Amino acid sequence: MNNFDDDLHTMTLSEDGSYTAYSKEYDEHYHSTKDGALNESFTKHIIPAFKVQKNKSEINILDICYGLGFNTLATLLYHKQNNLISKLNIYSPELDADLVHSLENFTYPKEFDEFKEIIIALSRDGVYEDENLYIEVFLGDAREYIKRFKDKFDIVYQDAFSPSTNPILWTKEYFKDIYDAMGVDGVLTTYSTALKTRLALYGNGFNIYINKGDGFRSATVASKTMLDGFELVNMKHKIACNPDVEPLKDKI
Repeated sequence: MNNFDDDLHTMTLSEDGSYTAYSKEYDEHYHSTKDGALNESFTKHIIPAFKVQKNKSEINILDICYGLGFNTLATLLYHKQNNLISKLNIYSPELDADLVHSLENFTYPKEFDEFKEIIIALSRDGVYEDENLYIEVFLGDAREYIKRFKDKFDIVYQDAFSPSTNPILWTKEYFKDIYDAMGVDGVLTTYSTALKTRLALYGNGFNIYINKGDGFRSATVASKTMLDGFELVNMKHKIACNPDVEPLKDKI
């Protein structure tokens, strides 16, 4: 029996059989209930990101935002299932400290059972470390947190609440800081296909790609360098066809 539900969150069953949660504060679910919480993490973030970066001996990941921890935990699962030997360093800001502290009571997919020790450590202390893994959950402002890093991240999971409800984590200025925090061959994944999101990325020098496949709605991959295996979005054509659309920007 879980006791996760509280005044701000309600656990919700998604269509792939895994649970997500509904945020009463943001009036959104943490995952697409249609695509499924676990399926969405794999198809929109982990699989496309590791398609690019899996051969590295050490992989630095920025997980925006930690939320229910699915992207971080699915990364560990994918890493194990594919017998990867890379050292993983995962850094994840999260504004909702109460949420993080409650996660040892969340009903995760059975696939995460082997990570129970990690879930508890992150819920209680915000840090887990062993010889091949370092995970840090930073409780606070993601905008300030990412400014600590320069040329570091191989992978960024851009998985904040939607631009309509949490615009501060989707602006052109925000993605400039993300760009600076990423390594030269870094890759960013996001569920958002909105033109405003893609313009904010493109305006900072990212190449924009479509991430599509069976069993999930299309998403976006962005990178500093050109990628193989993804369909490039013709942003010049998009801009020409939509001259009045502008990226979100910080309020001055």
